[in-house]
Amino acid sequence: MSKSQPTSETILRRLEWTVLRRLDGVLHGNYRTLFRGFGLDLAGLREYQLHDDVRHIDWNVTARLQQPYVRQYNEDREVTAWFLLDISPSVDFGSEQVKKRAVLMDFVGVLARLLTRHGNRVGALFYTGGSAGGIDALIPARTGRQHVLRIINSLMARPELPRAPETNLGDFLVAASQIVQRRSLVFLVSDFISAPGWAKPLAHLVMRHEVLAVRLFDQLEMELPDLGLLVMQDAETGEQIFVDTHDSGFRKRFAALAEQREAALRTSFGRAGVDALELSTSDDLVDVILRFADLRKRRSQLAGGGGIPDHLETQPLDSLVVESRTSDARA
Repeated sequence: MSKSQPTSETILRRLEWTVLRRLDGVLHGNYRTLFRGFGLDLAGLREYQLHDDVRHIDWNVTARLQQPYVRQYNEDREVTAWFLLDISPSVDFGSEQVKKRAVLMDFVGVLARLLTRHGNRVGALFYTGGSAGGIDALIPARTGRQHVLRIINSLMARPELPRAPETNLGDFLVAASQIVQRRSLVFLVSDFISAPGWAKPLAHLVMRHEVLAVRLFDQLEMELPDLGLLVMQDAETGEQIFVDTHDSGFRKRFAALAEQREAALRTSFGRAGVDALELSTSDDLVDVILRFADLRKRRSQLAGGGGIPDHLETQPLDSLVVESRTSDARA
């Protein structure tokens, strides 16, 4: 039984009615928690007052005047966001009716629309593997609903590939850092099934931008049910193996390897200093966006301007970096 292919307009309209309207009710239209500008202009200086953030103290002026002074800033509320999208063959996997690519598309559609309807700009880079960092397409940062439709339509136009070169997110991140120059909010959306070595270029990206890693996964990638004899195929190389999922020992080894990979992912995210948002093919997107809002709120509470001399620090800021988030639902 075949179904007509939905258009980008029907997809975005569905997201506006089923997700954005619910978010409006939960967040009461206040999206300042989610999106803050990055441009900070120095507005002036004033004397330090009780309860001021000591990280805003201007130590040079304080030393000259022998009185503590803090910097005051005007914040540019405009945000430029970039979606770095991994659409390599492994993203086309899904154990039931929802594939990781569909979840990726919905997430990008919702976040892009939230941003653009408040006047912000969004752009996208598509990764499929191969040469030139694997970048298949670049959509410049623009604003407006029509621009969101363009991104969704471009995602829909990318066919599922039967096989492709090995995914190398490190090459993709290096290429992306050369394209995205202005400080931006960057969403790296991938299942992170990749050749190793991507944590270092991700850390370099974090030095310039505010980065959120959105990790796509399907529960079947974590543990196998007892389905008897199966043929399993590598989504990227096309290699096939014959397995017996009725063997409890095999299922335990599979689950153990999956847990090892989860631990390695958490370590890599932590070393890169990036927050990670888990996005399953079975997740409610509203709950995911609210988790994202919580991450943004916590990150905002840690953000500050102006350094503190080492001998006055009571706690290194490095110790306050938010660790990579794992999904409570999978615990």
